[in-house]
Amino acid sequence: MELIAYFWEQEDALAVAERLGGVVRRGRFHGEDDDEDHPWAVVVDDSDRPALDALLEEYDGWLETDTGEAPVEPAPLPTEPKRFKR
Repeated sequence: MELIAYFWEQEDALAVAERLGGVVRRGRFHGEDDDEDHPWAVVVDDSDRPALDALLEEYDGWLETDTGEAPVEPAPLPTEPKRFKR
């Protein structure tokens, strides 16, 4: 399985990729038009997780948060209006 780590600076992404043997890509956020606002993504093997965690803290990066799990079902909505006064 692969892990995707994000960094705002290209130099940081390149340093992490070099140390862990990862691949650097340009990440994109939905709705962002300016290329300068996109982070740099580093794709690494999940066997490097302990080393990656240390490098994320050192270079102020973060991991992709999509866990692939199904979303939690929201609480049911009320069927009647809520009364404030009697």
